[in-house]
Amino acid sequence: MTSASSTVLPQGAGYGVEEFSSASRSVKPGLIASGIVSAWTWAATLLQSSAVAYKYGISGPWWYGAGATIQVLLFAQLAAKLKLNAPNAHTWLEIVAARWGTLAHSIFLFFGLSTNIIVSSMLILGGSATVTDLTGMSTIAAMFLIPLGVTIYVVAGGMRATLLCD
Repeated sequence: MTSASSTVLPQGAGYGVEEFSSASRSVKPGLIASGIVSAWTWAATLLQSSAVAYKYGISGPWWYGAGATIQVLLFAQLAAKLKLNAPNAHTWLEIVAARWGTLAHSIFLFFGLSTNIIVSSMLILGGSATVTDLTGMSTIAAMFLIPLGVTIYVVAGGMRATLLCD
C-alpha cells in the first residue's frame, strides 16, 4: 500500500478541519432529513410505536409519528433562523456562549453531555442485547465492541461519511 493511499484523510485533497467536522456545510437537506429520522429512531421509539399499535390499532403509530414531526418542523425553523443570525457558528453551544456567557454555556454543556451519555448508553445497551440474542456473544463484550467500531468509522471517515451512512 502506498503512503498516499494509507493516510485516512490525505493533505491537499480538500480535507481540512471544516470538512472533517461539518462536511464543509455542503450536506443537502434530504440527507440531513434522513439523518435526523434515522438518529431519532431509537429502540425505545420503535417499542413505544409498537405498543401504541397494539393498543389503538393502525392509527396509533400514525398519530405517534405525526406528533414527532412537530419537533422536526420546529427545529427546521429554528435552524434556519439561527443560520441567519449566526452564519459562522458550528454548534448550539457556540451561540449560547456568545449570547448568554460562560455560565449559561457551562450549564448547557453539562445537560447536553448528560443527555448524550444517557442516550448513548441506551443505544449501546440495546445494540449489545440484540447482538447477544443473535450471536450468543457476551453482552459486556458487545457493549465494548459496538462503540469501538463506531469510533473507528467516524475517525476514518469524518462527518460526511457518518451522515451518509447514518
